[in-house]
Amino acid sequence: MGLYDKFSRLAAERTHFQDAGPSPFGTRMDAVYSPTEGRIGDQDVILAGTNNYLGLTFDAQAIEAAQQALAVEGTGTTGSRMANGSYGGHTALESEIAAFLDRPSVMVFSTGYVANLGIIGSLAGPREVVLLDTDCHASIYDACTLGGAQIIRFHHNDAKDLERRMLRLGERAKDALIIVEGIYSMLGDTAPLKEIVDIKRRLGGYLLVDEAHSFGVMGPNGRGLSEALGVEADVDIILGTFSKSLAAIGGFAAGRSSDMEVLRYASRPYIFTASPSPSVVASVRSALQAIATRPELRERLWNNADRLYDGLARLGYSLGPHASPVVPVMVGTKEQGLRFWRALIDQGVYVNLVLPPATPAGVTLVRCSVSAAHTPEQIEQIIQAFLVLRPLAGLAG
Repeated sequence: MGLYDKFSRLAAERTHFQDAGPSPFGTRMDAVYSPTEGRIGDQDVILAGTNNYLGLTFDAQAIEAAQQALAVEGTGTTGSRMANGSYGGHTALESEIAAFLDRPSVMVFSTGYVANLGIIGSLAGPREVVLLDTDCHASIYDACTLGGAQIIRFHHNDAKDLERRMLRLGERAKDALIIVEGIYSMLGDTAPLKEIVDIKRRLGGYLLVDEAHSFGVMGPNGRGLSEALGVEADVDIILGTFSKSLAAIGGFAAGRSSDMEVLRYASRPYIFTASPSPSVVASVRSALQAIATRPELRERLWNNADRLYDGLARLGYSLGPHASPVVPVMVGTKEQGLRFWRALIDQGVYVNLVLPPATPAGVTLVRCSVSAAHTPEQIEQIIQAFLVLRPLAGLAG
């Protein structure tokens, strides 16, 4: 057996989807002109699949801060946080996130994926039980596997199913980890946090919420779903990323207790991973300030999200359960999805094609993500592209 033979089915599928046109496997952006405009090959496109929720990737202040850090501190730290990789900017960013979230402990990681590995993988050891939503991100599953915890999945957004499973645990429920997400990245729906918090209050456990897609997006101050629903005091750890609203790369964990600080000495992904580059840290600090002081960005984002969701719903498309910055459109089989995705590019619109098994319930979908930087005209262009392609989706013309 060859080293890569076990991937033969995946290789065959990849080859099939790469034939005769652009491939959803590693789409190459040949140019990026702005937060909402780019080019794939010779085709200019509206970028509607980037997770750039607040449109800050071209923010002038963030770019200036990054350039200054690059000139003063160089291109990288070349070391881990435990060795030589903690600069003044790293600790300042942790302090600023802590102040923004009103939490005593924040740890910054090189990516959101590594943040999940570092926190969950350290907490969820072989003696622990983790109850997690079936639709949780792959990094969360990988983190639980890394730690060796017993994993119990509950039905997506089903608080009653969570309660049933906790009751079966008996006394063990008091020490269980409950993990959910703010906004789920595939369907754009949100966790029933109020119901989950009620269960936690009655049965025990510790609650971790991955706010990757909801940080900067939800809540009066942009702190996420926990803030929006008024349950921040009941969330033990908030996990987040810099690669969505904060327009860079990296991740963080924010603890309700300063006891989380011990993980700096116990988390292998934190100890042995090189720290974020100074320019990245500087741009994130600037973007965090924008989230804190420019609420109009969230207002524009949600206006755009409502406009796109309502427009596609009027056209008869099958969408996620409610309006969100993530707008998924169900499009049938894998082959139908590929044709539809390529046709959207021909119409000047780039979105994400997401195929099973990465999608819930084995559906194929094209996933739109809305930005505060989209103009009303661009949202209308996206809707018009979907209008033209209704026959391709099996809808009446």
